[in-house]
Amino acid sequence: MFGSTSAPMANRRMANLGRRGLASLLGACGLLMSAGLPALAVPQASPQSGVAVAAKRTAAPTNRLVLSLRSRRVYLYQGDMLVSSYPVAVGTSETPTPQGQFAVSKMVVDPVWQSPWTGEVHPPGPNSALGLRWIEFASTEAGAFGFHGTPTVESIGQAASNGCVRMYNDDVVALFAQVSVGTPVLVVP
Repeated sequence: MFGSTSAPMANRRMANLGRRGLASLLGACGLLMSAGLPALAVPQASPQSGVAVAAKRTAAPTNRLVLSLRSRRVYLYQGDMLVSSYPVAVGTSETPTPQGQFAVSKMVVDPVWQSPWTGEVHPPGPNSALGLRWIEFASTEAGAFGFHGTPTVESIGQAASNGCVRMYNDDVVALFAQVSVGTPVLVVP
C-alpha cells in the first residue's frame, strides 16, 4: 500500500466500497455493451439498458490492483507480492481518472462501444475504442470508468483519455485473466 495506512486498515476500507456512492465522479468512457462474454461468465441483461454484462466470477481473495496516475502504471499484487505491472494511459486534467478505493464491478470480453458524443455504435475487436477487454471499477450516472484495450497505442504512458485507463490489448487480456469482480482497485496520484 502507499502512504502510512496499514494494510489491514486499507483492506477494511476497500471492503466497505460497496457502501459508498460514486456520484461525485465525473467523466465517462462512453456506453459499454457486450458482444461476447468469457466462458465462465453468465450473461445478465440490465433492466435499465438491456446491455449484457459478465456475471460475477470467483475472485482470488488476495489479488488487488494499484493504479499510479503519476507513474502511469497499474500494479497487480497477490497479497504483498508484486505479480506484474503494465503501462497505461490515464485521464487528462480536464477528464481525470477518479482517485480512491474501488473494486472491479464488471468484466466484458469483446466489448462494444457506443460513442457518448455521436451515439454511433462501434463493433468489438482490437481496433475498437475499448479494445479486447473491459474491466470496470467505477461508474456514475454519466458513464463508467475501467481498464480497457485501445488501438491508440501511442497514448500509452500519457494523460490522454476521458478518465478511463487505456492499455495495450495484450496487457488488458493478461490482466483480465488475473482479476475478478470484487478485486480491489486503489487509484493513487
